Amino acid sequence: MRDLLKSFGLGAVLAAALPATLAFAQEATETTPALDPVVEETVSALNSGDTAWMLTSTLLVLFMILPGLALFYGGLVRAKNMLSVLMQCTLITAVVMVIYVLYGYSFSFGGSESAFFGGFGKVFLSGVTPDSESGTIPELVFIAFQMTFACITPALIVGGFAERMRFSAVVLFMILWVTIVYFPVAHMAWDANGLYFGWGAMDFAGGTVVHINAGVAALVGALVIGPRIGYKKEIMAPHSMTLTMVGSAILWVGWFGFNAGSALSAGGGAALAMLNTFTATAGAIIGWSAIEAMTRGKASMLGAASGMVAGLVAVTPAAGFVGPVGAIFLGLIASACCYFFVQVVKEKAGYDDSLDVFGVHGIGGIVGAVLTGVFASGGLGGVGYAEGQTMSGQVMVQIQAVLVTIVWCGVVSFILYKVVDMIVGLRVAAETEREGLDLAEHGERAYVM
Repeated sequence: MRDLLKSFGLGAVLAAALPATLAFAQEATETTPALDPVVEETVSALNSGDTAWMLTSTLLVLFMILPGLALFYGGLVRAKNMLSVLMQCTLITAVVMVIYVLYGYSFSFGGSESAFFGGFGKVFLSGVTPDSESGTIPELVFIAFQMTFACITPALIVGGFAERMRFSAVVLFMILWVTIVYFPVAHMAWDANGLYFGWGAMDFAGGTVVHINAGVAALVGALVIGPRIGYKKEIMAPHSMTLTMVGSAILWVGWFGFNAGSALSAGGGAALAMLNTFTATAGAIIGWSAIEAMTRGKASMLGAASGMVAGLVAVTPAAGFVGPVGAIFLGLIASACCYFFVQVVKEKAGYDDSLDVFGVHGIGGIVGAVLTGVFASGGLGGVGYAEGQTMSGQVMVQIQAVLVTIVWCGVVSFILYKVVDMIVGLRVAAETEREGLDLAEHGERAYVM
C-alpha cells in the first residue's frame, strides 16, 4: 500500500499526516469517558449434558407407564380384563398430559408463595418459552419430566379397583384426583415454597407425592367400591406371569429415569441415585424371595416381581440421600413390611386391593420415606442432614410429611369417589363384571383365539 501511495506522489503527505492522526486518536481515547453498555448480556446456565440426561430420563419415565406398568398390571388380572387395564393406563396418561400443560404445572410450580398451592401464574404455560430456564435445563424439559410423574401416579391407582370399575368413572375420578390431590402434594414436597420443602423433608423422587398418594387412593377405592364378585371364593390368579415379569423389568429400567433423573442433572447425585436403584431393588427381591421360601417352601416369580417393585418404591424418596449399602438394607426391610401387608393384613382385613397397590406402593412408600431419615445419616453412609438436624429430628419431619399426605389423600379421595359415583356410577353391572370388562366396556378382547 505504501508503494502504491508513493507511485501517486502521496508518500510525503502520508508521512506527515499519520503521526498527527495517531496522536489525536490517543488523546481522544484518554479524555473521552467510557459509555455504559445499554444492555447487559445474560449468561445462560444451560448445560447440554444435564439437558440430554433429562430428556432421556423423561422418556424412561414414560416407558415405565407405557408399556411397563400397563403390562405389569395387565399380566396380573384375568385374561377377560387384560385390555381394560391397558386402556385405562393409556387414557389416563393422555388425559393427564393435557391437564398438566393446561394448569397442572402451574398448580404445582406456578410461583405462588402458598405452602399448599402453586397458583395460577403459569396456567397454559404462560410466560414459558423455549428460552426459559430451570436450573441448568430448559424449563420445557423440566415440565415434560414432571408431567410424566403426574401421569404415572394416577395410573398406579388403577390396580386397587381393577376388574370392576367403569371406564368413564376411572377417567373422571383421575381428572379430579390429580387436580385436587396430586398437584397440591407435588407443590408441598418439591416447590421451594411448599410445606414439606419448608420443613426440610427428604423426598428425592416421590415417596409421598407418588407412592403414598397412589397407595392410599387405591385402598380407599377398594373399600368404597367393594371386592370383586367371587373374591376369596373363585380363583383369581394372574393370567400371564410372563407379561408381569416383562412389565416389572421395564419398570426397573424406567425407574432409573424416575430416580436418577430427579437429580435434575448428570452429576454425582444422579450417579448415587442410579446405584441405589440397583442395590435397594436387589435387596428387596432377595428379601421377598427368602421370606416366601421360608414360609411357603417355594420362592415364586410373582413374589420376585412384587419384591422388585417394593424395593423400587422404597428407594424412591431415599435415592439421592442414602448410601448404596444402606439402600440394600432399606430394600430388605421394605420387602418384609410389604410382604406382611399383602399376605397377612389384607387377608385378615378382607379388603380387595386387586393388585396390591396399597400393600406395595403405599406401605413401601411409607417405609421408604420414614427410613430415609435414618439411612441418610453420614454414619450409615448417607449424605448427612441439614445443619443442626439430627436423625431423630429428621425422622419426625419425615413422619409429619407422611401423615399429612395420608390424611389429605385419604379424605379427599373418599369424597371424590362418592362424587363420581353420584355422577356416572363407580361399578360396572354384575353381568358385565362376570363377562369381563374388555368386551363390555371396549368392544374388543385382548386375545382372539
